[in-house]
Amino acid sequence: MTRDDLSKIIERREEGRAKQDQVILAEVREQLLELLTDYPDDAEINYQLGIAYDNSGLGNKAIPCYVHAIERGLSAPDLERCLMGLGSTYRYWGQYDKAVETLRRGMQEFPENRAIQVFLAMALYNSQSYKESVELLITNLMESTTDEKLHYFKRGILAYKEDLDETAE
Repeated sequence: MTRDDLSKIIERREEGRAKQDQVILAEVREQLLELLTDYPDDAEINYQLGIAYDNSGLGNKAIPCYVHAIERGLSAPDLERCLMGLGSTYRYWGQYDKAVETLRRGMQEFPENRAIQVFLAMALYNSQSYKESVELLITNLMESTTDEKLHYFKRGILAYKEDLDETAE
C-alpha cells in the first residue's frame, strides 16, 4: 500500500461513516495504520486515522492522531475539521480546558465555521462559563436564522445577550 491509495481509503471511510458500518471502518483503520507505518509523520494520514477512530466511537484513540496531524502542519481545510474534531473529542472525554483552547483556536482561524462555534459553546458550558456559552449560541442563532419572529426581536435579543443578568430596578 502506498500514499497514492489514500484518496480511495478516504472514500471508503466516508462510506463507512455514512452507513455507520463498523466493518468498513475497521478495514479503513487497518489500512491507515499500515500506511502510517511507512509514513509516520504524514499529517494527512494521521488526521484521516483520527477521523476513522472518531467515526468508530474510539475518540480516545483519535486524540493523539489529531494532535500529531496538527503538529506536523496539517493545512486548511483539513486543519479546520481537525480542530473541530479534536476539540469536540476533548469535550466528550471531559477534557474541557483543552476543548475550549482547541475550539478557540479553530474559531480564530476559521471564524465563519458555525459548527466550531457551537462546539465551543458546549465546551464553555461544560467549563461552567455559562454566560459566554449562551452569548455565543445566541449570536450564532441570530446570525443564521431565517425565522421572522426572531428577526423581529433581533435588536433586543442581541442587546440582552450582552448582559443576560440585567433586570429592571
